[in-house]
Amino acid sequence: MRPAKAVAPRPVVRAAAVGGDVAGVPCPNCRTPNPPDRRFCRRCAAPLTTATAPAPLPWWRTVWPLRRRTRAGSGRMVRFLVVLAVVLALCAGGFLLMPAGRHLIEDTRDKLGKAKAVTATRVEASAELPGHPVAHATDGLSNRYWGAPAPGASVTYTFGKPFRLVAVIITNGASSAPEDYAKQARALQVDMEVTDRDGHKTHKKLTLSDKPGPQTFPTGISHATTVRLTLDSPAGLAPDRHVALAEVEFFQRS
Repeated sequence: MRPAKAVAPRPVVRAAAVGGDVAGVPCPNCRTPNPPDRRFCRRCAAPLTTATAPAPLPWWRTVWPLRRRTRAGSGRMVRFLVVLAVVLALCAGGFLLMPAGRHLIEDTRDKLGKAKAVTATRVEASAELPGHPVAHATDGLSNRYWGAPAPGASVTYTFGKPFRLVAVIITNGASSAPEDYAKQARALQVDMEVTDRDGHKTHKKLTLSDKPGPQTFPTGISHATTVRLTLDSPAGLAPDRHVALAEVEFFQRS
């Protein structure tokens, strides 16, 4: 048999000798007095300073995603994104309160909403020919027309209450029928002047195609009360012909 291998004896832990002549804060573990400058007990090496509880969070730090405690930069990106979103929201709100923002909102509502016809309470023309009064341009029929003796004639439409004018439909010429359309001259330019309830005037130049049938022109003008149309740039004008306008329709946002 082979001889057994010798095993070193286990160390015996002995408490360190501590003098009793030291006065100080007692150890929370073994109650041994320690000098005030020590951080660990001189007898059992227990820590002499107890960990203090963290200060309570302010109320705004208790709301997600700000309720996380930061450690080595954690959560800073989330808070940065939240602050950035708030700033962008404030900027967007300020922009929408500006005139450009309000126009953008109204135009969006015009596109998403439905339009309905609105009828003028009074129609007045600067000139008209016998048998072709200006009332023919608002009677809902496209085989009758308002006859103007020359370019520059205008018609003014007055409405009962202010409304959002979203579109104007013009049927040019003597009729919407192709065989009767070119029997009289047609205005290829119409100057439109819209007056709102505050007296502010908006001018738009409408360019018409020389073809029969209705032609739609988006407008997007708020609080309109009167609309004046002036005929210009006639096509097919001759000494024995006059300028014809078959129908004009106005639409408001419903």
